[in-house]
Parts: sequence; structure tokens; C-alpha cells
Amino acid sequence: MLITKLKNQQELDRYFEKELFVFKCFGCKEVYFPEEEIGKLIIAKQSEVSGIAEVDYLCNDDFSKRYIEKNMNEIKKARGIVVFSCGVGVQVIAKLLEDKTVFPGCDTHYLNGFQGLTVLDCDCNQCGECYLNYTGGICPITSCSKSLLNGPCGGAKNKKCEVNPEMDCGWVLIYERLKKINKESILKDKNTLVRDFEKIIKGI
Repeated sequence: MLITKLKNQQELDRYFEKELFVFKCFGCKEVYFPEEEIGKLIIAKQSEVSGIAEVDYLCNDDFSKRYIEKNMNEIKKARGIVVFSCGVGVQVIAKLLEDKTVFPGCDTHYLNGFQGLTVLDCDCNQCGECYLNYTGGICPITSCSKSLLNGPCGGAKNKKCEVNPEMDCGWVLIYERLKKINKESILKDKNTLVRDFEKIIKGI
């Protein structure tokens, strides 16, 4: 099982400084989802919301594509996307909407038990501190063999990982995604990310 918790209010307020389209995922019954808190947040920020899509299984590309097509007019109006789901849902939407900035509305925490069945082209480490808002919707923990948060290790060759030459370098993918949405300056402006392991050790 896993638990999704809303990100802190300060971070959410920064997201909603511009008009956003909202995705909410109600897929896995194995996930605790803070539906009531999200509802209150959306009501409070309704003037900054261009539209809302409530989706079952954002992790499924085909489902997500259909909802994107259905809501494309509102999505085009938005200056960004906020996704309330586990990290997999955020990554799928970021992959399908490469020209949009995608923000995670939740942090995902691991909880012992059945994890649900997911169509996994993306993966979430359930680290309790989602970094996808800084990395263009590509997880540095799961896309980098060394789970580095402060950029590439320097050992990559031809955009491939030095640990696994068959694997694309996660940080090259992150840079290319950020460049596509004109956000590569984040890598210079943001202080080096530091992983808070207490969130993993102590859980929620």
C-alpha cells in the first residue's frame, strides 16, 4: 500500500500563482488519497483553475490520453498542470504533455502491503518528498542508477548511464525535458536538492 499526502501549503501556493489544469487520480484502492483536503484546496484556488479531470488510473497511458483529449481546450489555456496522485501518475502526465510544466500535488509515502497493479513505464520510489516539480516530471531517484539529486555523475557516455550502458542517463533526460519547456534555469536557480531520509525511516 502507499499513502499520498498533500505537499506543504507554501509550495502549493507557489504552483497556483498561475492558472493550472488539475488532474486527480482515484485509481488504486490500495492508495490513501487525501480527497477532502484536495477538494478544499481547489475551492480556495478556483480562480486559478482552468479545469479539472478526475481519472481512474493515471498510470495507464491509454486512459490518460483519452482524458487529455477530452479536456484539451482547458489544458491549452492553463500555464501549467498540477497532478494529485502518486508519483507514477505525475510522470505519465508529464510524458504525455511535454510542452507543459507539470507539478506534483502530493508526496508519496511507502506503506507495507499490496502495491496495486500498475502499467509501469514510469516508477515511483515512494520517497515521501517528490522532486518532479524541479526535474520536468522525470524522477531523478528512479531514472538515475545512483539516485543523484544534484545532477549527473560525470560518467555518462553518449547520453547513456555508466552503471548500465543500456539505460539512458536520467539527468540527460531531465535536462532535455526542462529545455523543452524553457525551464532549464531551474538547475542553476535551485539549491542542490538534499534528500530527507527521515521521511523514509520514520514514514509518515
